[in-house]
Amino acid sequence: MSFEVKGRDLLGRIGRLETKSGAIETPLLLPVINPVKVSVEPKEMMERFGCEAVITNAYIVKRNFGEEAEERGIHGLLDYPGVVMTDSGAYQILLYGDVEIDPEGIVLYQEAIGSDIATILDIPTGWRVSEEYARYTVEETLRRAEALKRIKRRDDILWVGPIQGGQRLDLVAYSARRMGSLPFQIHALGSPTPVMERYLFDVLVDMIMAAKGNIPPNRPLHLFGAGHPFMFALVVALGCDLFDSAAYSLYARSDRYMTERGTVRLARLDYLPCSCPICSKRSPKDLSEMPKAERERELALHNLYVCFSEMRKIKQAISEGRLWEHLEMRAHGHPSLLQAVRRLRKYSEYLERHTPVTKRSGLFFYGALSLIRPEVLRHRRKILERYSPPAGSRVLLLIPEFWMEPPRRSRRYEAFVRSVRREVGEEAASSLHVCLYGVPFGVIPLEIREVYPLSQYEVALPPESETEDYVVETVLEYIKKTRYKMVLMVWERCPFGRRVAEACGSLCKSLGIPFKGFQATRRLTKSLVKSVAEALTHPEKRRARTGESE
Repeated sequence: MSFEVKGRDLLGRIGRLETKSGAIETPLLLPVINPVKVSVEPKEMMERFGCEAVITNAYIVKRNFGEEAEERGIHGLLDYPGVVMTDSGAYQILLYGDVEIDPEGIVLYQEAIGSDIATILDIPTGWRVSEEYARYTVEETLRRAEALKRIKRRDDILWVGPIQGGQRLDLVAYSARRMGSLPFQIHALGSPTPVMERYLFDVLVDMIMAAKGNIPPNRPLHLFGAGHPFMFALVVALGCDLFDSAAYSLYARSDRYMTERGTVRLARLDYLPCSCPICSKRSPKDLSEMPKAERERELALHNLYVCFSEMRKIKQAISEGRLWEHLEMRAHGHPSLLQAVRRLRKYSEYLERHTPVTKRSGLFFYGALSLIRPEVLRHRRKILERYSPPAGSRVLLLIPEFWMEPPRRSRRYEAFVRSVRREVGEEAASSLHVCLYGVPFGVIPLEIREVYPLSQYEVALPPESETEDYVVETVLEYIKKTRYKMVLMVWERCPFGRRVAEACGSLCKSLGIPFKGFQATRRLTKSLVKSVAEALTHPEKRRARTGESE
């Protein structure tokens, strides 16, 4: 197997996976094909949507087509030239408790029908089971995984090693480590369906991260039963390279219409909020008056348009380095999704470690949720762990970030610096260290401001209280770490500047460091230059009281 990563953002990866029937690009949605009841033919999916791969159930194929599928091959049976992945019947175990086939038999059958990607017969953990049973499902699945090497006859099929454990994260991690040590080409997270049916997306985040963090990074991760496209961005951001869904067809059977933000009953629609070929030429009434079979097919086609459109948007977001922005917009489509994105704070270090340092575009910050994103956390960590002010810096000057923005970029600041140099001379001026403060990065030393992404971003103002708290916290952290001899601060027209000034004043008082703050006045520059000059040339006269402001 060859799996080549061509682009990444967060844990999402644009990759190329080689199979015996050709290469496929990840992240990839595999529509589920029920060979007994096909709502949209797989070949039509390829022609309409560029569908590169589908998934079907080998157990259902065997029960209904038996030797015919062996003779024609799975590609012939489905009349589909693309990549075909087969599941083994584990979902039927979850539903009915057992299947009429043994683990060895389903392996050999998948080889006989020529699957491109095949799955061993694992034992799904399920939902709300005892720890004893959960451990059994993990160990029995591992036992069957270890037996694959002895059973299989072909080397041109990519085999999936399922990870079990359910909501017991310690077992998921254990299963992933053990499964990752075996010679599988792909891994899959099992038992997510009950979690997703209950909209417990924060639990799903924990399950995926427990699996993702314990398998070899060069192996794709598949998520069984991903369901609705409004959650695709979340699972891709968490590192799922492949996932399947039967929702397009199941929803169509019950007259449910997919949108990017959720699902609506057809009977409740006054308009079709989509411009796909199905919706652009019909009204809700037109669809409702169709015969059942025809309506089901039209709705299934529309649902597939929504699914594949979302996948293209996600890939483009990865390519541009905007997967976080896309994820954040999707998160506001449902409270459970927003709750799940907030859960990412728990995995901030892991996400930061695997997110690219530079990207093709600047960043957008919409609010407090953006504080979780890796770029913000990375800057905070580096400032505290790796940064030291220039040698000889004695006085810290904090100025609002907007002082350096167009159309006044550097003009006002350069005029201020020239005035300081005239007052104190070049040598004394070198002991002044200037830092910017603002949303979302907190403190930005001026000399590294052009380092990506510290000046390549846009932010929504005024900030929420949580964001203000973050800025105050990071400024105080920086002052504690660096221990300047004096702190000066400008809070002119900064919406949260007074809060920062008051907090800095209190901290400086406790540290015994003189502090002076400057409010917006017509004589701001002149007054600031005078105070800076005094601090730089007459350190023995620094009598600025802690928290003093003009």
